[in-house]
Amino acid sequence: MLQILFRCCICCCHYFLKNKKSKVVLFVIHHRRIMPGLTAPSDYSTDPSRHPCLQINSKEPFNAEPPRSALISSYLTLSDFFYKRNHGPVPIVDDIERYCVSISGLVDNPKKLFMDDIRKLPKYNVTATLQCAGNRRTAMSKTKTVKGVGWDVSAIGNAVWGGAKLADVLELLGISKLTAISKLNGKHVEFVSVDKCKEENGGPYKASIPLIQATNPEADVVLAYEMNGEPLTRDHGYPLRVVVPGVIGARSVKWLEAINITAQECQGFFMQKDYKMFPPSVNWDNINWSTRRPQMDFPVQCVICSLDDVTTIKPGKVKISGYAASGGGRGIERVDVSIDGGKSWLEASRFQKSGIPYISDHDNSDKWAWVLFEVTAHILHTTEVIAKAVDSAANIQPEKVEDIWNLRGILNTSWHRIQVQVAH
Repeated sequence: MLQILFRCCICCCHYFLKNKKSKVVLFVIHHRRIMPGLTAPSDYSTDPSRHPCLQINSKEPFNAEPPRSALISSYLTLSDFFYKRNHGPVPIVDDIERYCVSISGLVDNPKKLFMDDIRKLPKYNVTATLQCAGNRRTAMSKTKTVKGVGWDVSAIGNAVWGGAKLADVLELLGISKLTAISKLNGKHVEFVSVDKCKEENGGPYKASIPLIQATNPEADVVLAYEMNGEPLTRDHGYPLRVVVPGVIGARSVKWLEAINITAQECQGFFMQKDYKMFPPSVNWDNINWSTRRPQMDFPVQCVICSLDDVTTIKPGKVKISGYAASGGGRGIERVDVSIDGGKSWLEASRFQKSGIPYISDHDNSDKWAWVLFEVTAHILHTTEVIAKAVDSAANIQPEKVEDIWNLRGILNTSWHRIQVQVAH
């Protein structure tokens, strides 16, 4: 009996040596009940099925995006068409009743929260756009080779995320709203996934955000268990993920296993040696990761989705439509479209709700969500169509990709260009 218990858990053996056998049985049953019910497979044989229309950029791990036309078919992106960004085999829930998230670190009273505990907290629905930092990497690589998954323009999606606000969860541990430094000098909140990845040498994927952001109710950081009113799918973090609005997708950790309050930002690979913005002069021979901060907010971005990179049309009216988004809760003030290679510009109409004009920073606007835009123009000759956006802080997309090229190919927010050939 002692040997069996020793293999299971050293603390069980310690308890056995001090207590009666009946108490050991009760302890083991309790211990099994609180063990996490979420596991990371060692191979890809149990990965979920995916929609056949997805453009697969990597099979193992699975990374794929929808056709760009699917993004503008609706304001909210269906989970089937929401880009899939994975670093390893998709985790499996063995027993949802046993699944829990441990919250510990620099706190007086660490806790383990089960799904029932999280669902008892006030539920919030936050409409937010998630975008991979590598969106439009393929276009950047045409200037000079970059390292990373070859995303086109659809590593982005917009959804309603339902769950508990992280600020409410942290209050259960005695950390008040709008706290920048906890009593035990905690300044950051680290999210740890059950997902295992090669970049962490087989360890878990993890990332962090500042404590002041986590405890700010207006930042709308949520522990989400729903996506567009339905339970999360496995590819999108079932049963629980964090969603950090306005920030690159790499910080919205899926398949949560632990939340840690720490004095320093997360020291994991994806915070310290990836997803940092370097100037074009930096290459793999002279890179010094410690000279740059981890990327958080994503810059202003817009993409034409109604036309392919090279499109042949008949002369006449052409509807030009797409998405625009900016990080940090900044709205989209304007989207400009040119049908003559940038010599002149048309202002596109913007909307989030069909038939209702979008107004940046209006109370009825979803500040964390993308904006859809469209304009109809007469195109009579072969030309270059361009789109660029301006956000509510007057940030504008850079004209040339060469000016923002970086060796990891992240944050390609240069003017989006489409070559249109007119067939007479």
